Amino acid sequence: MKTTSPILVVFLSSIFATLSSLASSSVISSDLEGRCEEITIPMCLGIGYNNTRMPNELNHESQEEAGLEVHQFWPLVEIRCSPDLKFFLCSMYAPICLEDFLKPLPPCRGLCYRARAGCEPIMTQYGFKWPERLECENFPVQDGEILCMDQPAQSNASSTTKPSTNRKPLKPCKNGSKNCTIPQGDPKRKECKCQCQPPLVSMGREIPPVTNRSVAGIANCAYPCKETYFNPDEKEFATIWITLWSGLCAASTLMTLTTFFIETERFKYPERPIVFLSACYFLVSVGYLLRVGFGHDAVACEGKIIRYSSTGPSICTTVFLLVYFFGMASSIWWVVLSLTWFLAAGLKWGNEAIASYAQYFHIAAWLIPTFQTLAVLLSGAVDGDPVSGICYVGNMNMDNLKTFVLGPLVIYLILGTSFLMAGFVSLFRIRNVIKKQGGAGAGSKADKLEKLMIRIGIFSVLYTVPATIVIGCHLYESTFHEEWMRSLACTCPSNMISMKERPIYSVLMLKYFMALAVGITSGVWIWSGKTVDSWRRLSRRIVGRSDLSGANASLIKNRSKPPPPGFLMAGPGSASLLGPTGSVASASQHHLHHHVLKQPPLSHV
Repeated sequence: MKTTSPILVVFLSSIFATLSSLASSSVISSDLEGRCEEITIPMCLGIGYNNTRMPNELNHESQEEAGLEVHQFWPLVEIRCSPDLKFFLCSMYAPICLEDFLKPLPPCRGLCYRARAGCEPIMTQYGFKWPERLECENFPVQDGEILCMDQPAQSNASSTTKPSTNRKPLKPCKNGSKNCTIPQGDPKRKECKCQCQPPLVSMGREIPPVTNRSVAGIANCAYPCKETYFNPDEKEFATIWITLWSGLCAASTLMTLTTFFIETERFKYPERPIVFLSACYFLVSVGYLLRVGFGHDAVACEGKIIRYSSTGPSICTTVFLLVYFFGMASSIWWVVLSLTWFLAAGLKWGNEAIASYAQYFHIAAWLIPTFQTLAVLLSGAVDGDPVSGICYVGNMNMDNLKTFVLGPLVIYLILGTSFLMAGFVSLFRIRNVIKKQGGAGAGSKADKLEKLMIRIGIFSVLYTVPATIVIGCHLYESTFHEEWMRSLACTCPSNMISMKERPIYSVLMLKYFMALAVGITSGVWIWSGKTVDSWRRLSRRIVGRSDLSGANASLIKNRSKPPPPGFLMAGPGSASLLGPTGSVASASQHHLHHHVLKQPPLSHV
């Protein structure tokens, strides 16, 4: 029985999960033209040619994308199941680029057959088939008419060389089996080779190590400007996604604020904190929109690498202040809102009593985020987000994420929820007391109280659910961030099949949506007939001013001058008609003055 290396089982699941989803795509596109560039994929360095063409025939736009996929095959290359496998893979993922030959050169079918003959038996032993994406029938046969890439065939001895290993083989496992993963504490993890390889960016050895610019423990190694795990379509969708929800958030919160300014006296405590919460989310959305306006690179990047620190005045710092400071302030206003509801419902405080403590609410809501923001800036913890392109804290340093983001958010959510639950318990008690007392009007009072409870409940759910999901997404990132970085810097069996080697795209998109969802739904509290009346009165005022400056103004201007004295003096035969001198004239002038010069109240127009 031929022994094989256990490292194969470690990566085969991820290879076929990736390739099976792409099996329907065409491998060869004869009319594809791209750009020539020097090979940077580590596995293909020294392969026999120096330049490759991008995009390649597998629709990878850059070598960073191609390198992420082709390096999943490294264990097969390392055990030398076929001496042709490495050249075959590089001819697909990093095809040769010739200046005088614009068409791509696919690998020859014979090269594919030799690579498949050596490696397919080992793959079959572990329950896998040769992937359809690499089917040899997709490639041309080498002849005098069609050009393709090949290398001299190896001797039979070398072609059938058994994989060299002194490790005990693992039991074959089926696709998707959890037993294929090497445990975290396994000694085999020490065999990983970590280096600053593409898509990571080396900072050079001539400069002293920069502690906050390291990846997987590799000093002077930086993460690239944009996320490397996702394809160009996903990156473009992320920008559209953030633009959409930040725009809706800005519009919704602006409507809430405008309603407040139209009828300020309507928003009394305990509901007034909703206005300040909406104002905070409006400025958070402005921060996201600034990123959209200035662009990903200008905000979150320093050249080719992601921004690791920003302390001075810059667009990055401005975006951070808007998103972080007002994001934390909105969480505190949520706590204040829950507290005021509890004081009103649980302790039966009146509006005036709660309003007397308004200055303390403002001190807490603005001063605490100020201290948090200063702490972040002084520690140089502001960094760029390679996915969204904003500047925040904890994108590249998970300790900063836990200290400055996760910790405060969890505390604020627990405090707000506690006050909210206590208030609901009190409201239920009051409702039961009203129903038991009975009497005239008891039913209507209970109905009004139930409506209030429903509105508070809906708004509470619309805040607590997004806030909880955002916290969950941050926990997900902080838990697996190091594994994602290690998968880029290290080549080892343990990270080849891990489902956590790249972030889940939908989780990140959900995080950005939920971070803005509260602002979008902040208008729930003002959705009522009173709001419609307020906006109707505002529109009437605007229309009334327009009429005054238009048709009515011209009417006043063109009115004929008052008649000269004695014009209405009647002759002897007219005395009985006009009565006392000036009586009819005075009445007419008064009537004209009343109907032309006097405008009705603006609120009634």
